[in-house]
Order: sequence, then structure tokens, then C-alpha cells
Amino acid sequence: MAIFRMRTRTRTRTWTGVVTQVAAIGLSVAALPSPAAALPAPTATPTQLYVAPWGKDSWPGTLDRPFATPARAQQAVRAQAPRMRSDLVVNLRGGTYDLKAPLRLSAAAGDSGRGGHRVIYQAYGYGTPRQEQVTISGGRQIAGWRPDQRLRGFWRADVGGLETRQLYVEDRRAARLTRHGTGFPGTLKATRTGYVTSSAVPRAWRNPGDIEFVYRAGYLEGRCGVRGVSASARRTVITMDQPCWDLAQGLYGGTELLEAPTSVENSPSFAPKPGSWYLDRSRPGHHELLYFPRSGQDMRRAKVVAPVLESLVTGTGRPGRPLHDIGFRGLTFAYATWLAPSEPAGFPAAWSMYLRPGRRGEDARLLTVPGTVAFRTAERITFEGNRFTHLGAQALELSENSSHNIVDGNAISDVSDGGILMGVVPPDRTGTNRGNRITNNWIHHIGAEYHAASGVWDTATQETTIAHNQVNDVPYSGILSGPGDDLRGIMRRNRILDNRIYATNRLLEDGGGVYLRGEQGSSFADGAVISGNAVTDSKYGDWNVGIYTDDSTNWVTVEHNTVYNYVASIGGCSEEWGDRPVQNVRFHGNFWDDAVPEWVARRAYPGAWPPANTQDPDDKGCGDPHGLSFTDNTLLPPRNPGQACAADTACAAVLANAGPLPSYRQRMGMP
Repeated sequence: MAIFRMRTRTRTRTWTGVVTQVAAIGLSVAALPSPAAALPAPTATPTQLYVAPWGKDSWPGTLDRPFATPARAQQAVRAQAPRMRSDLVVNLRGGTYDLKAPLRLSAAAGDSGRGGHRVIYQAYGYGTPRQEQVTISGGRQIAGWRPDQRLRGFWRADVGGLETRQLYVEDRRAARLTRHGTGFPGTLKATRTGYVTSSAVPRAWRNPGDIEFVYRAGYLEGRCGVRGVSASARRTVITMDQPCWDLAQGLYGGTELLEAPTSVENSPSFAPKPGSWYLDRSRPGHHELLYFPRSGQDMRRAKVVAPVLESLVTGTGRPGRPLHDIGFRGLTFAYATWLAPSEPAGFPAAWSMYLRPGRRGEDARLLTVPGTVAFRTAERITFEGNRFTHLGAQALELSENSSHNIVDGNAISDVSDGGILMGVVPPDRTGTNRGNRITNNWIHHIGAEYHAASGVWDTATQETTIAHNQVNDVPYSGILSGPGDDLRGIMRRNRILDNRIYATNRLLEDGGGVYLRGEQGSSFADGAVISGNAVTDSKYGDWNVGIYTDDSTNWVTVEHNTVYNYVASIGGCSEEWGDRPVQNVRFHGNFWDDAVPEWVARRAYPGAWPPANTQDPDDKGCGDPHGLSFTDNTLLPPRNPGQACAADTACAAVLANAGPLPSYRQRMGMP
């Protein structure tokens, strides 16, 4: 697939081409309405229900006699919803609610609001100084730790049949036992079924069936498990899991990437580092956790949480009858795992997508890493002032014909994959997701385990506003707008406005601050607008771009942004083959340092546009972009672009206005 091509400096060289200059057309961007503007106005005093960790589900759900679980409150909502005359508010008192199963909301079961009123699940005292801290948890606390009698320095705890891919000790993500690189001498050669090596070290690996090889290059990162290790003459044979091994070779174009694993994880044979762990599954139904403590940690008293559930809250409707009018306010969603990478099919992946075998002779299918909180076929769902953390997949998903939803003022960090996913997500290729608003959120330190993740991924939507968010310190891209494959005729009138983005691509390349691909409309009038964003300080690797118009990007206006200290300020790969060129992009009134990496020849116009590779018939490479225009852009000096921007009133104004509004920054504790 074209999306998974690997670009390297050796595949580029000087080329020639002509860019058509088109006249700049002024475009005014309407002021962003407040989040409350899309919500129905309250018409009566809300009806209140209460839940508390010390409550009882047999009680009536009043303030002095609250329910004990959100699930019981949901039953009460369903009973009262048909008679709603005002908003119905479920107040959760402070504490942690350990879910036994995900909270599943559905239109068919009666979880929607009625008559213009909403059902709201919120922390008690939301929006006041007395707001209580509420955690919706899919985890299980692990106790009974004892020193391990066989492995010096380790502690061990019995966990029954527990399956998990994450562990948190004292509110901090622990790392699985890992060898960086292969971690042993000798050669390693990929074969049809796995590897052969001249080293005898793998023969001593304990529980090899738990081990995973991790691969990383460019924007690709995958995982395959080990099926077994055996000796053959003077060689060691490592047999890899199937179908993962075949899928990975198909996805990555052979064994080149697989020849040099980045790391090997998850065996008690690997030398421990403080804060590392392993789940011993050698006795089915009698699993044991092993943990190597950090300095000063007392495992007899330490709070240890193992995520158990794979999702925390889900919401579903059906075509023509969406789930609707539900809000979540002031809650923390925490402690969930995601077990699909542990399957024999593993995690051959790129972006937040992974490959699985086709059904009944079909080609392999690309699936998307799911949201831990996920709403599908849902409308007028709001997430306000929540926190998403310690999660094993993506944080939040809005997909399958979900429209007019609001995600405002939430903080997302320490999740294994991406932050917010919305639109037509693989394997789907059609759908209408219109009028969603992603505003004033702080997304940082995501992609903790699956690094090819984005802070926000708008896969294919219409009339979407992504505004005043901050995305920083992420391993791959900040905001990604475009589908995983060419889905034409879907995206239109999307706006990416006034976002603050920095320190992206800290681990993977070929991404950027704002990354666009695909057809964004049918003209400038209904195409995408990228305006008022401050995208800075991400000089990592050989190729990442501040505002990246890549692949088949079409009909985009890039105006009044500030971009500097990226490997490349603007640019992209115009894929001439398959009718996938970059075309119809206008750049107006931007401030940039016009950085271009050394391996890309400068053009007569701004930006880094990699050339075609005519020497390699197997590399279709890039080509000339078409229909670009550049008007009234300001070049910042390459040596001190930040200082120059601060001294320019208009440039400094972009920096000052970008990111969450001041009241949100204070509420989320942002620096």
C-alpha cells in the first residue's frame, strides 16, 4: 500500500518541475463559537441522582442515600428518561469506581436524553471549588507482594487468570522487561518462519512464548510474538508467531525492517531495570506478576494497579437512531488495557492502524486501534473537563456516523496510543461525521507503547473544528487530518485553528505538527483551512514537517500560522503515481523559517518537496506539486526564528493566541 512506503534520504535526488502560481483569494474565518452554543439551553431545574463509593445499589440514589455504582445509576436513568422534563444529572461523589464491566450506553436501551434535555454524568460539584475527584477505573489493585525466591531483587504477587499489557506502580507506568536491540552477539537472519542466529543466547530465554520483537523505522512500528526457540546444528532457530510474521512481511515490503529489531520484550531472562515488570503466565489460571522495584519503593505498601478492562465507556446507536444528548464532566477515565497485540496476529502496524487476516479469502484488513472510551453512531455527546490517563489503546473515539459532538477542555496523557480519533475509521470506507468540535484540550505524552500515534486524528469528516488545543511531547504527529487510504468526496469544510503544537515526532519520522493528506474538499470554498496555529520546536530525525501537506492533499488554505524549528517548515511528497499529487494549496500570511533538510534540494518557491527517484524502478517516489500559491508570507531568520517572531507584533500574536484559552489552561494546570 502506498501509505506504508518507506522514505529515506538515499531515495531522493534533484528533480525539476513547475508549480502553477494561482492568485490568492482572501478567506475570512468565522469566530469560533463557545462550546455552550451547541448545547440546548436548560429549561428547568435538573433532576439529580447520586452515586458514592460508600453507597448501596439498593438505595434510592439520593444525596444522603446514594447508589454505589454507575451501572445502577444508569438503570435509574433508563427508568426516568421517558418522563424527562429537564436535564438528568448523575453526580458521582469523590473516589474510584472499579468497573466490573464497561459502562455500555445505547440508544436502543434508552440511554439518550429526551425532549432537548441531556443525561449528564459528572463529578460532584463540577465547575465549583468543591468539585470532587472521581476516577472511572478498569483496573484491579494488586496486593500480597513478596520477595521472589528465585530472581534476586524481584517481588512477586499471585494474580489468578489476569491478562494485561500494562502495570502502574505508585501512579506511574512500569516498563516491561526489555532487551534493546537483539541483545546478543552473532548474526541474525530473517527466514520464512522467523530467524536463525549463530548465538546460543536465545536458547536460555525463559517462557519464549511471551516474548515480543519490536520493529521501528520512519513512521512504522510493529510487534510480533515468538512461538518458540530451538537448536539446529550450530544455529539457534527462533520461530515467530503466525500469522503475524507473514502479515508483517507483507505490510513492510519484505524482511528488511525485520532484520534489525529495535528491542525484544517480555521475558524474566532479561536483565531488569528499576521499575520493570513481567507477567508470568506459565501456569494457566495461576499467573504471577513480577516487579523489580525502584529505589525507595516498599512493595508491601505500594499502590499497584493492573488494568483489566479493554474499554471503560461505550456508546452505540444505529443508522437513523443515534445515541444522543449525553454529557461527561469532570471525570477521570483510567486503567484500561488492550490485548489484541498479544494475539498470534500480533501488531504489524503503521499510524494507529494494524493488520489482520482477511475473511474467507479476502485480502488482509487494516483495523484501527480502538478508543478506550468510544461512541459510535452518536450525536450531541459532550466531554468537558475530563482527564484520560493510564490507558492501553486510544483515549477517545467518535466514529461510525457521529455528528455534532463536543470534546472541550479535557486533558489526555499517558495513553498507549493516540489521543482523539474521529471520523471514518478503518476498516470502514464510508460514513458521515459532521460538525464535531475538538476545542481547548491538552494532549501530551501519548503513544507510550504504540508510538505511531497522533494527538488528534480526523480520519474523514465534514465541518469539523479543531481549535485552541495544545499537543506537545508526542512520539509522532500532532494533528493528523486525512484518511488512512484515499477516500475521496468525504472531507469538506474542516478547520484547524489556533492550536499550539510543539515537540512532535520525538521518536518516529515522516510526520509533523499538522499533517494533512487526501482530498480535503472540491474547491478552496469548501476545502480545509489551517489558520492561526503555532507549530514549533521539533527538530527530530531526518524528516518531519511543521505543516505537512502530503500524499494526495488537495484544496487547502494555510494562512496566518507560525512555523519554525522543524526539520522542514512546510512541504510534502506529491505522489504523481496513481493520480495522487499534492495540488491546490495556498499559503498566505504565514511566518516561517522555511527550513529544508540538506537532502532535499531547494525549489524556487518555499518548502521541502522531495524529488522523484528515477534511478529505482521499485520506488515510485515523489513528484511535482501543482497549483501552489504563496502570498504575503514572512521569512523568519533561520538562526533565531523564535526571537524574531517574538519581536514581530503579528507573529507574536499568533503565538499568544494559540492553544487553550487562559481559563482552560488554569483549570488543567498547564504551565
